[in-house]
Amino acid sequence: RLGLERADTAEKALTVIVDLLEKYGQGGNCMESHMAFTYHNSFLIADRKEAWVLETSGKYWAAEKVEGGVRNISNQLSITTKIDREHPELKEYAKSNGWWDGEKEFDFAATYSYVNTARMTTSGGRYCEGYKLLNKHKGSITSEIMVEILRDKESGINMEGGFMTTGSMVSVLPQQPNLPCIHFFTGTPDPAR
Repeated sequence: RLGLERADTAEKALTVIVDLLEKYGQGGNCMESHMAFTYHNSFLIADRKEAWVLETSGKYWAAEKVEGGVRNISNQLSITTKIDREHPELKEYAKSNGWWDGEKEFDFAATYSYVNTARMTTSGGRYCEGYKLLNKHKGSITSEIMVEILRDKESGINMEGGFMTTGSMVSVLPQQPNLPCIHFFTGTPDPAR
């Protein structure tokens, strides 16, 4: 929210977010119940001209500029070796903890998480299913198709049960500045409605 408030481009919003992250860190409970549950965050940040993926681990972060095609995030780190901006101590912190030897190519997701990055797009999780659905429609994605993807319960994108998807948003950001941006938000706790 502060990135939206304080920046007029995607890259400036990225800078706002990482500056706040480095200064204040992140944390707090992710649930309204008494059960303690926290996790790190991923963000898709876009404007009319460019898009970024920002992923965080504590105060450390990596950002990837989206150069084309489709890109999605879910409840796991997905930035691997294509890192366009990073916390200035990201790699040194990983080396000091024994997570990275400093010699092989640095892979953010593999270094800062327990995810096997080679299996991210082949396993049955939400990230994989979202990736498949987006690629199925690559080049012809409309707001209606995005709504259908975000409503999809079979894939796990629209979650039910103990953890429920509580909202979804679809934005249309035309590159032509004379055309308005359009944003669709769910009005109920279940995006399928």
